Amino acid sequence: MRVHFTKMHGLGNDFIVLDARDKALPVLSGETIRALSDRTLGIGCDQFIILEPHTEATVRMRIFNADGGEVEACGNAARAIGLLLGETATIATAGGLITTTPQLGGIAVDMGEPRFEWDAIPLAYPMDTAAMPVGWDLLEKPLAVNVGNPHVIFFVEDCNAVPLDALGPQIETDPLFPERINVNVASVVDRKALRLRVWERGVGLTRACGTGACATAVAAMRRGLVEREVIVHLPGGPLTIAWGEDNRITMTGPATESFRGSFELDEYA
Repeated sequence: MRVHFTKMHGLGNDFIVLDARDKALPVLSGETIRALSDRTLGIGCDQFIILEPHTEATVRMRIFNADGGEVEACGNAARAIGLLLGETATIATAGGLITTTPQLGGIAVDMGEPRFEWDAIPLAYPMDTAAMPVGWDLLEKPLAVNVGNPHVIFFVEDCNAVPLDALGPQIETDPLFPERINVNVASVVDRKALRLRVWERGVGLTRACGTGACATAVAAMRRGLVEREVIVHLPGGPLTIAWGEDNRITMTGPATESFRGSFELDEYA
């Protein structure tokens, strides 16, 4: 079976997008998604996206990490799909309903409301998510936020000095996080800017993470470190995050279509 795809990215966080709105696809196994996501033997991506019809939204977006596991949300992918749709749209995800709107600065995404309750992250047992009494090496007392998917955030003097490639997988798979966790290390530049690096569960170090930028900005605002609108500088570029008085998060940034192609599904089954 010949399958067409679109390759896209948001600040270097890249996606394979399959459009199954008009023609259903066979069920893709985790093994097939891992093979297609492989950067040497497949097409290569951080996340694998499948678009499907939805009765209450413009489209349903299913999100799979490069390891084949399905996840709830991806902010950069939401911007990419917003670009693909080309107009204001509602997108149904496993993490909830979001809205995308094309703007001069790229695509604005209403990411919904953050959750801070320990069992909404989720954590393995109750604790204060604003200053968790835990630590790993030099990383300690993080905040936890769920913005459609779960994040833990550490504020440090220099986020670039943290060996996130070593600590990221250790924290991601800690028993404290029964559904694993996305790991963010951030530094405050000033009241209107943050620097951020992210270890994404099931992916590893990425050039950008939209939900990570949202979670980190909200965590910094919760601690009073920054204003209610902030620029988050990731290795792939900046995102603007605002946390409104209505408790909803808006993320604005670019998205890019890289190329289109096709593949024989049987070769990756």
